[in-house]
Amino acid sequence: MLAWLAPEGDEPVAIVPVADTGAQYPVENGIRGRGEIMKELDKAAEIIHQHAPDRLTILGGDCLVDLEPFAWLSERWGEGFGILWIDTHPDVMTPAQYENAHAHVLGALMGNGDEALTRRVKRPVPSSRVFIAGLHGENEYETNFITRHRIQTCLPEEVQQKTSRIAEWIKKEKITHLAIHFDLDVLDYHQFRAVMFARTDKDAPSWDGVAKGRLSMDDVMFIIQEAESATDIVGLGIAEHLPWDAINLKNMLAQLPLLRGD
Repeated sequence: MLAWLAPEGDEPVAIVPVADTGAQYPVENGIRGRGEIMKELDKAAEIIHQHAPDRLTILGGDCLVDLEPFAWLSERWGEGFGILWIDTHPDVMTPAQYENAHAHVLGALMGNGDEALTRRVKRPVPSSRVFIAGLHGENEYETNFITRHRIQTCLPEEVQQKTSRIAEWIKKEKITHLAIHFDLDVLDYHQFRAVMFARTDKDAPSWDGVAKGRLSMDDVMFIIQEAESATDIVGLGIAEHLPWDAINLKNMLAQLPLLRGD
């Protein structure tokens, strides 16, 4: 579905094979499914090094899909490289706070967290060259981490009011090359339903107390256009696409007469 959604281009396309997403993997040294995750990251790294690109677009999966590509781009572009993280959540936790590695990735790109992740980042990105847009509702650890590292952030309301200061940050930090992480869960799930928080089936977990996206597509486009007007975009990661309506319809069609194959 992601391949169909993406505009056609002339650049090489590679698919990173992943494990069965429906399986329940054990927690290994603080990370759920550690062994499978490391295999997938190794495969992503192998593909990236094979092509040695100057620019990368990533369509995924959860937020961890951006670890190897952004680590590569940081090494490739060096001193002037920065990251714009468009996300409701900062993804700076470690196994000590949370077992799912998709919440560790930005911290790892800065050189903080589990060694199996941080060792993949040859050139950690300084906190001054990281900006998180759309963030709200952080937990205590995340708030302390952001404050301690003086990471620039802006609330959803600042984006909506077009006072996000992203271009100003790019200029101040002399960011010549930028990678953008776009977690779709930064979008308001009442307007865009292909995100985790729109899950409504009987097995859907409770999202009480979890920050949910508040932005519209136009809001996100404003952020990205602001960044693009100020620097060279060399990476774009789209994460957390969960098309529940399509999944539910597919499951329903499989039960209908003439379609169920009996």
